[in-house]
Amino acid sequence: MKYIDPHIHMISRVTDDYVRLARAGCAAVSEPAFWAGFDRGSAEGFRDYFRHLTEVEPRRAGQFGVEHFCWLCINAKEAENVSLARDVIAVIPEFLDRPNVLGIGEIGLNKNTKNEAEVFQLQVELALKTDELVLIHTPHLQDKYKGTRMILDLLTDNPRVKPGRVCIDHVEEHTIQPALDAGFWVGMTLYPVTKCTPDRAVDMIERYGTERVLVNSAGDWGPSDPMAVPDFIRAMRSRGHDDGDIRRVVWENPRRFFSGAVRIGSRFKGAE
Repeated sequence: MKYIDPHIHMISRVTDDYVRLARAGCAAVSEPAFWAGFDRGSAEGFRDYFRHLTEVEPRRAGQFGVEHFCWLCINAKEAENVSLARDVIAVIPEFLDRPNVLGIGEIGLNKNTKNEAEVFQLQVELALKTDELVLIHTPHLQDKYKGTRMILDLLTDNPRVKPGRVCIDHVEEHTIQPALDAGFWVGMTLYPVTKCTPDRAVDMIERYGTERVLVNSAGDWGPSDPMAVPDFIRAMRSRGHDDGDIRRVVWENPRRFFSGAVRIGSRFKGAE
């Protein structure tokens, strides 16, 4: 089955992973800006990173018939440094018109601090100014519910935010309902250790349905599996779900969400 992985960090994956993705039916990937494994020291480091996301990675993916899209931001782990964050945010508009950029992301919270919240709001304002889609990182483990609640409050308190243009990612059983109830898209991340497994994702699909739901591998530097979305497809089939429901989650839904991208959304209109 053809699918899209709407959140995977291919900069941290070897080229063989593109081969595996293509063989499994992956037609496109979406790569959010994220942590490099260390805290970068300058806006120039981020400028080079944004060049990689918008120039280098699309060429590497294209060699294997996989289309590469990306998001731009300063991530939550590095957002504690507000001065650096302001410098990075000033760089982002230079890249927003690149042909593979979907919007601003993955912004969010890491430790739910005041500085992280300030930088989060600055980047939401940038997205509103240029009418970008927004992809949001919610914290891990014990900080997840508190951080998700903080993010939802910050977004819903801003009347200019349109929930249909925002995806709350890394939801779990205790955070999916408030995000859906507020009208946002949600992403379920299929990690082998943290976040959720394919079977838990199917449990949530069976409880909450397929509307405004995405699944992703978020393959990155740590323990993660770029083949997690095919594993989810197999888990759905093993539980008796038909291909129509599966296709909606792994193909039609990401196309619907990405169709809101201000400059390139027409490439996703409809569902093949």
